[in-house]
Amino acid sequence: MNLEKIYILEDRGILYINGEDCFEFLQNLITNDLKKVSADNSCFASLLTPQGKYLFDFIIVKHKEGYFIDCEKKIIDELFKKLNLYKLRSKVEILNLSNEFVVATISKEKFLTFENAKDIIGNTIKYRSDPIFLDPRNSALGGRIVVNLEKLYISIKKLNLKSSDIKEYYDHSFNIGIPQIDTQKLQNKLFGIECNFEELNGLDFKKGCYVGQENTARIKLKDKQSKKLFAIKVLEGEIKIDDEIKQNNKIFGKVLIDQKYPFGLIKFKDQNIKISENFDCGIAKVKILNPSWLKNI
Repeated sequence: MNLEKIYILEDRGILYINGEDCFEFLQNLITNDLKKVSADNSCFASLLTPQGKYLFDFIIVKHKEGYFIDCEKKIIDELFKKLNLYKLRSKVEILNLSNEFVVATISKEKFLTFENAKDIIGNTIKYRSDPIFLDPRNSALGGRIVVNLEKLYISIKKLNLKSSDIKEYYDHSFNIGIPQIDTQKLQNKLFGIECNFEELNGLDFKKGCYVGQENTARIKLKDKQSKKLFAIKVLEGEIKIDDEIKQNNKIFGKVLIDQKYPFGLIKFKDQNIKISENFDCGIAKVKILNPSWLKNI
């Protein structure tokens, strides 16, 4: 990522949750510990089914008396409805501010030029009253800014940044193995822990109960995890959802996200898998991208 570039992520949406019970409300739902979120720190988290299956992932940022939820815009209405279902009698207000606020990203190097910025994932500072933070999933994703749309272009000018093609950012995210596009295709297809949320700092095993916690903890404590989500590079041909990923006619996984930035669920613990070699996938040839930040591969 270039020091002078900024990527305006118009495909991200923003919810704002506030109210007297907003801390307890979110803390009882999400996979991470909301105590980590403050004016100085943001976190990555997810919302699972009661069985521990993936539903949504998002970044949580403290804002005034509540929290910004930064998530993929195409699922924001669904997340909004799901959170309202859980609200019941809680004194909580949930607002969709996607038409008022925008998310943008800058390089890690640019983030570290800000006064008081630290090379710590999730580290959060203010610029013209807007939160800027080092991506809590992986610092290689750079810094993020949640800014009022009316202030965006003034901030870009003041920071001497150049708005650039977001394809560069998402190509980078894909190449380091972090899915951000078409995540709705993962819903109910795999356990949250299989999405690498532990390695992406989105799971807390000490916080206590949350939706899906029982199965997530069981998989972790009994070392039952045998599959992980990996980026898939298509070498030739085309792939589609549910295509089997094979090596020497043995099935090692399947495609969950196809299209531009494909991901598949892979049996990484199988002793016969040669993860550095090519795979057959339907009519295509593919390679599995194995990021350095993934454990035990």
